[in-house]
Amino acid sequence: MMGTYLNPGNSGFSRIRNSVYVDKSGLIRLVNQTLDTPRCLTCISRPRRFGKSFAAKMLCAYYDKTCDSAQLFGDLSIACDAGYREHLNQYDVIYLDMTGIIGEAAAGDRVAYVKRTVVRELKEQYPQMEVVEGFVPTLANAVEITGNKFIMIIDEWDAPIREAGNRPDSQREYLEFLRSLFKNSGTTDKIFAGAYMTGILPIKKDGSQSAISDFEEYSMIKPRQFGQYVGFTEGEVKRLCQDAGVDFAQMKQWYDGYRFRKAESIYNPNSVMKAIQNEDFDSYWTQTSAAESLMGYINLDFDGLGRTVAELIGGVEANVDTYGFSNDLVTFRNRDDVLTLLIHLGYLAYDEETRKVRIPNEEIRLEFAKAIRQVKRDDTLRRVRESEQLIADTVHGEEEAVARQIERIHAEEAPLYYNNEQALRSVIKRAYFSYGDEYMMFEELPSGAGYADIVYLPKKGSMLPALVIELKWNKSAEGAIRQIHEKRYPKAVEGYGGEILLVGISYSKEAPAGRRQHHCRIERVEGKG
Repeated sequence: MMGTYLNPGNSGFSRIRNSVYVDKSGLIRLVNQTLDTPRCLTCISRPRRFGKSFAAKMLCAYYDKTCDSAQLFGDLSIACDAGYREHLNQYDVIYLDMTGIIGEAAAGDRVAYVKRTVVRELKEQYPQMEVVEGFVPTLANAVEITGNKFIMIIDEWDAPIREAGNRPDSQREYLEFLRSLFKNSGTTDKIFAGAYMTGILPIKKDGSQSAISDFEEYSMIKPRQFGQYVGFTEGEVKRLCQDAGVDFAQMKQWYDGYRFRKAESIYNPNSVMKAIQNEDFDSYWTQTSAAESLMGYINLDFDGLGRTVAELIGGVEANVDTYGFSNDLVTFRNRDDVLTLLIHLGYLAYDEETRKVRIPNEEIRLEFAKAIRQVKRDDTLRRVRESEQLIADTVHGEEEAVARQIERIHAEEAPLYYNNEQALRSVIKRAYFSYGDEYMMFEELPSGAGYADIVYLPKKGSMLPALVIELKWNKSAEGAIRQIHEKRYPKAVEGYGGEILLVGISYSKEAPAGRRQHHCRIERVEGKG
């Protein structure tokens, strides 16, 4: 007998298998390793549309003892695992989709609704079970009758916390419910073989969510062994593209960008599938944005935030301290807290080794480019206007104006000196940061006999020329143009068929006092379709 929250069966995962499916069943092996151990409580935090619910439904289908899921898993990687049969369809599963429960029950009745529904379904499935006062003792009676423990799966566990932001009583009641299930080690040991929760944000560090502090956490900052299950790996995306006849290079440019230890490039799974289904590379992020608008966060009045956002849009990485973040959507002390939230929401990718963030891909960069134009801060709006003017000056061959603006950006936002061409490249990306409306940016693009430093390739439908930029430190801008010709850099973009601008930008630290240190030369060539 299948219920709503008790043993709901495998129909959810069956529907997933009926479509194009990327095998993520290896996650089951990681969860199996924790069952009936001190590590049996697992909490996964991910952005929306990163497959949290798919994974929860897969686990439900695997553990639920009221169904036979052998056919659903027989051709997946988990079927080759030594412990596969030991746990397949062997448990009573309590599956709570908290976003669905929010729609079913009023704020003050949700905990009571869950308790009475689960107890009713237990009684229907096990008529001999004695219903006693208290939810936990009733679960204990069920375990005693059946001889096996529960697997608890809570999808979007933090939805009631986020939804009840101005109702602390509702939050407190919900957290007390979780405390009764998981905080008492004796209760957990006797009733649950394991628990798996998903959410958007990690558990708060201030103790207000201590009811679930015993969970092992895996987040966008530290996914640890779950890194390859955050999204699609590069190998998985290559196979999808090959099967669907889709251009993998474009897929990578649009949706790649997340990096974790012991995991290759990770892609946004929802966007990859939408691009394949729609046969169109586009930003699907707007349709799946996280709890609040991106614009609201980057508009917050913290020193350095506007400049950092401009740098990120331009392709520059930014340092971030993630340790002070409060793990909620409203408590911000500084720029680092805002950037950390954007990591958890999927808007930024985090490198654990360098402790830096960057915009992961073209899809997210488009969302930043849209949002930054709505920001009300004067300094941010000035940067947008200046960058747009720089692109216009470049397109119109205004060499002096281009050199002046790059000099200004260097003076305002970069170190006082360069020591290599990489530092000059960083300033160039800051200066051209608003390119996202018309261009896609490529660095170190293979072409001819070398690698073009920076290439801005016009997007489909744009009337602007391609920009091939070569940078020279302590050399001349004319020398940069000569190198573009000698190493045939325009070959990287000539196939797009439009006009190409060769842009040489140089910096001379030996320039006399009062003389400009940056110079620019621009040359037009015709592309070859």
